Amino acid sequence: MSLGLLGKKVGMTHVYDEDGRAVPVTVVDVAGNSVVQIKKSDTNGYSAVQIGINDQKEQRLSKPLAGHFKQHESAPKKLVREFRVDSDEELEQIKEVDFTASMFADGQWVDVIGTSKGKGFQGAVKRYKFGGLRMTHGSMMHRRTGAIGAGSTPGRVWKGTKMPGRHGNYRTTVQNLKVVQARAEDNVLLIEGAVPGSKGSYMVIRPAVKKALPENWPPKKAETSE
Repeated sequence: MSLGLLGKKVGMTHVYDEDGRAVPVTVVDVAGNSVVQIKKSDTNGYSAVQIGINDQKEQRLSKPLAGHFKQHESAPKKLVREFRVDSDEELEQIKEVDFTASMFADGQWVDVIGTSKGKGFQGAVKRYKFGGLRMTHGSMMHRRTGAIGAGSTPGRVWKGTKMPGRHGNYRTTVQNLKVVQARAEDNVLLIEGAVPGSKGSYMVIRPAVKKALPENWPPKKAETSE
């Protein structure tokens, strides 16, 4: 089953491991995750679950989106994303899944999908890591793009040529990041290293596709004794 959480980037800090080594981590708030809609193959053509995070004011929604939440008896959410599953049989387990920080365990590998920071209009050296031209002997082409034509034939600039332009604000996936701590009491994840986006931006946290899933994943809700 391929499930995950939506999170909001709080910022970066560091924690100390058992050997006293300072580990840089990103704090991701995953509070407010809830199921908006369950899609089945007979009605929607595929099996998936829609997850939303953080309540939103209804007047800030478009009419189609507000109608979607009303149809499925869900509070309006700021962000909604889908997680596909293999079959409708797996959807029966959704009610038992705990969509909190306890979904991930300490040391588990995850992929983080977010929107990178916007850099504005940038040259080819920063945008595409061009090496640049010589800085000596009277050269005046230091960080310029260089020749972009295709010679005398066909004598034009091809589509897709790497040139200056808007940089950043891309959908970005960072793979194989480790969950250093999953703090269920605070409903936050401490993920080693940096993740895409600025403070306050939303992201998707899912199990790493290039790593093996833990046994009995996703974990079920803890039974509460009355």
